[in-house]
Amino acid sequence: MSKFLVKRILSALLTLFIVATLTFFLMNMIPGGPFQNEKISEKMLDIINEKYGLNKPVVQQYVSYMGRLLKGDLGISYKRQGFTVNEIIAMKFPVSAKLGGITMLWGLISGILIGVLAAVNHNKIIDRAAMFICTLGIAVPSFVIGTSLIYSLAINLGIFPYSGLGTPLHYVLPVIALSFQPMSYIARLMRSNMLDAIDQDYIKTARAKGLSTGKTIFKHAMRNTIIPIITYLGPMTAGVLTGGFVTERIFDIKGLGSYFVESIGNRDYPMIMGTTIFFAALIIIANLIVDILYHVVDPRIKVE
Repeated sequence: MSKFLVKRILSALLTLFIVATLTFFLMNMIPGGPFQNEKISEKMLDIINEKYGLNKPVVQQYVSYMGRLLKGDLGISYKRQGFTVNEIIAMKFPVSAKLGGITMLWGLISGILIGVLAAVNHNKIIDRAAMFICTLGIAVPSFVIGTSLIYSLAINLGIFPYSGLGTPLHYVLPVIALSFQPMSYIARLMRSNMLDAIDQDYIKTARAKGLSTGKTIFKHAMRNTIIPIITYLGPMTAGVLTGGFVTERIFDIKGLGSYFVESIGNRDYPMIMGTTIFFAALIIIANLIVDILYHVVDPRIKVE
């Protein structure tokens, strides 16, 4: 296990280095600068560029940025005066993390239950309806679902609020919008794996011994069908984090995703780069946890 962890940590550091390098040079390839659209004089623009080191050669800026990054310093926000990128992430990310955590939990539980229900009722009306909804969920982007939910359930019917996260009811629509696609994928994956497991000899033996359908499914079949779902947790984390960017804007949620989108429009380069590196680190950690969970669920799987 220790050898595996060392390899993954070194791989993670290399990945973060590549992400930071690509993001930095892509930012600097964009024509213009973060302050060129401001209504300021040329002299003031030169002073600002000198203050932030934007008048230096790109390579020198890169070396300086990577030096600060090694110390955990993501820089100073160009547009939010007096705040560092680290401080903004610390303020905004808890909002996104809470929304993302609830979304992943709901998507995982509901997806597994729908998949099991569809498999048990194979080729019946429940199965066909579930697969139709899941196909729709995979095909339609979360921001389209979010907009439809706002128009139908919030504006027309007035059932749920749709701006901010003030009360538990405020979480309903954004969680449904963000979780619909991962829930649909998990349900289809669970159904397919469960149908294979149901036909296995050990399941037939369990049923022959008089075990109930529920105990047979959740005690015996679930253990062998859950591993592909664990595999999906890594991409699911990435999907929820990145999908939350636009969803947070639609629902006026003051999280990190919404601020990231705003930073792109403002050309707040340190904020864009810092958020990208931060999310990349989260996804790498999520994938590492998924690899370790393989061994926890099934000790026969070696993580070496």
